[in-house]
Amino acid sequence: MNTAEANTADEQHPDERTGWVIAGAGWVARDHMAPALASSPTSRVVAVVDRDLAAATALADRFPGAQAHDDLQAAFATPGAQVVYVATPNHAHREVALAAADAGLAVLCEKPLAADLADAAALVAGCERAGVVAATAFDQRFHPAHELMARAIARGDLGTVTAVRIVYACWLPPGWAPPGSRTGDNWRIDPVRAGGGAYVDLAPHGLDLVGALLGEDVATATTHVQHRVHDYAVDDGSVLVGSTASGVLVTISNSFNTVETLPRRRLEVVGTAGQLIATDTMGQEAGGRVEFVDAGTGESRDLEFDTTTSPFTGELRALEAAVTGGQEWRFPMSRDLRLLNLLHDALGAGVPQSRPDPVLTAQEVRAQDVRPEEARA
Repeated sequence: MNTAEANTADEQHPDERTGWVIAGAGWVARDHMAPALASSPTSRVVAVVDRDLAAATALADRFPGAQAHDDLQAAFATPGAQVVYVATPNHAHREVALAAADAGLAVLCEKPLAADLADAAALVAGCERAGVVAATAFDQRFHPAHELMARAIARGDLGTVTAVRIVYACWLPPGWAPPGSRTGDNWRIDPVRAGGGAYVDLAPHGLDLVGALLGEDVATATTHVQHRVHDYAVDDGSVLVGSTASGVLVTISNSFNTVETLPRRRLEVVGTAGQLIATDTMGQEAGGRVEFVDAGTGESRDLEFDTTTSPFTGELRALEAAVTGGQEWRFPMSRDLRLLNLLHDALGAGVPQSRPDPVLTAQEVRAQDVRPEEARA
């Protein structure tokens, strides 16, 4: 077949997979979203863009035919591009997401939406003006264990739900670097680029997940933050206490100061007829365990669910259905922005934001030489 015939064949049989551009070649994109895209029969990566062209090239090389760029406009003009996954540091989300929306591409933006509320509001408004499908990358909504729990709650298996309790913690010392990092730049503890510490990084997952599980969001909340172990400017722990409009009490505990040999990921939903307990489902990986405790008998049994499918896979499937399949996206960005405002408002007046003298000095923390297999922020 000559070149002209090949081009004609391509036009007659276009690639029907959804075309993705990965913006930001950091560890979450590289180690979690990229494998989900690579294994998806409905997805293809057409470009990767990063200010570090070498990092973009290394990630693009994992996808046949994908282009590597260090320029947003060039990447977003790649033939076949339909969706941009924004995985840059938080302070750059606005610029990247708006450039994608202006190019007419759908947007999947990592959480939090931005490092500050003004940028987040501008991002949401820009996507709405462009009329593109826009979503925040809360992959926990799509973890098979959490979807199972949401269905059980909707059926009434728990009776009247009274409380949701979440613990989502990790170990993130000052010098932490993602596995395979080329730079060792821990931007998650930079107050300018991240917008905060453990609270801003981890609490949005829990706040979003409560709404996905219950079908109603947290309406009021207050938060205390902690500067306890690590010697850096942002908080290394937090607890949010709130309630939904119907009166479900919610506690969300997060930290960067829980060593990873300890239990650190637990989700409980309590009701008058039973309790659901999910262990090791909070995070970026498949698996974990879900138990149901019957309030009538006190007996506990494990619930079966898909333990092999990544929450990132569920996320991209749902977004592609909205972008190319005409299905409704259930979590509008305006709702995510409202929760982000609640997250910031929950800090409230009188909650200490400055770092007191640490209980452990930085030298003492380093002397512990705790090396997790992976810190999952």
